[in-house]
Amino acid sequence: MRYSWLSILTNGLSGQSGWKPAWRAATPKPAYDVIIVGGGGHGLATAYYLASQHGIRNVAVIEKGYIGSGNAGRNTTIIRSNYLLPGNEPFYEWSMKLWEGLEQELNYNAMVSQRGILNLYHSDAQRDAYARRGNAMRLSGVDSQLLGRDEVRAMYPFLDYDNARFPIQGGLLQERAGTARHDAVVWGYARGADRLGVDILQNCEVTGFLREGDRILGVETTRGPIGAGKVGLAVAGSTTRVASKAGLRLPIESHVLQAFVSEGLKPAIDGVITFGAGHFYISQSDKGGLVFGGDIDGYNSYAQRGNLPVVEDVAEGGMALMPRIGRVRLLRMWGGIMDMSMDGSPIIDRTPLPGLYLNAGWCYGGFKATPASGWCFAHLIARNEPHEVARLMRLDRFRTGHLIDEKGVGAQPNLH
Repeated sequence: MRYSWLSILTNGLSGQSGWKPAWRAATPKPAYDVIIVGGGGHGLATAYYLASQHGIRNVAVIEKGYIGSGNAGRNTTIIRSNYLLPGNEPFYEWSMKLWEGLEQELNYNAMVSQRGILNLYHSDAQRDAYARRGNAMRLSGVDSQLLGRDEVRAMYPFLDYDNARFPIQGGLLQERAGTARHDAVVWGYARGADRLGVDILQNCEVTGFLREGDRILGVETTRGPIGAGKVGLAVAGSTTRVASKAGLRLPIESHVLQAFVSEGLKPAIDGVITFGAGHFYISQSDKGGLVFGGDIDGYNSYAQRGNLPVVEDVAEGGMALMPRIGRVRLLRMWGGIMDMSMDGSPIIDRTPLPGLYLNAGWCYGGFKATPASGWCFAHLIARNEPHEVARLMRLDRFRTGHLIDEKGVGAQPNLH
């Protein structure tokens, strides 16, 4: 069934009895051409593009819980392409272009809202750094505007410009950035993949790998062994645990990233704002809640929950940026598991084990990368060679020294 105003009208007149499930409850086959481990946005997008772009439809997506139960459903929904380095900027801009046509392609309302992101700066040095980033973006054909204090004040007059510990001097604006509904993105890709013949296997945990020597031939699961010509891992914060079942030790650490949402308020923040003197970012959802977050927890963890020191740090950042947030009640909080790479940039590459492919190391950037990640991972699996915009996201760059260190803080994952 194609969603349209006509289908809404027709089903409304028939008592809403004609709607069909968005995807099938598939039963595992003995074998597939490709198995994607991980039923989040990246895994489902990979399966969708394998089927739609490469004609590979004998594909299964395996998820230990329900689809979207990991990081895909535990993020702050920001999409952007305001990166600096050649290894990142082309990739995230490709993702932004895919976001811009995603709803039409999937025939699904992902609530993509290009309302802009504003990165505030608070010093001359930070202004120069943002000017450099903005120029690099423009050289890559990406929109950017360096704004002064008065221009920022005209956009957001309620921020603390004069009495703050870190007075606002201006900001870098990308107008095409914004937000998207994270659950809808997962559902849209799942529905699209299912329509093309992909099997989505929920409540199916991978417990090991089928192999012949070093070659991976499939997976062992809680629903039995399943063979595959190729296996792709897209399991975000669980990457190290799943990869260890194949005997791989990866340059990744898992940390918890907390996020928060407030009670519903009248419209106050049109776009996305980031605080340049601390790690704090905020936007407002369509339901009125303020959605915000900050730094990862400082210790390694696989738990989907946070701790009070980070809550305090995020609250301090919010109060320093906009004191009025202190009057708002917190509604809920959650934690997602970040697979932090050694340089803060992702990995889309083959592993040393034939037949096993890796999509990992997304750190803070996983949600905004969803379409391009799926597109490039599908390209890698189908053609056995990297896509042009992801060619620098190699696994061996940590050994060869070709890092993509966007923040320039070295090989310390918790600082990225």
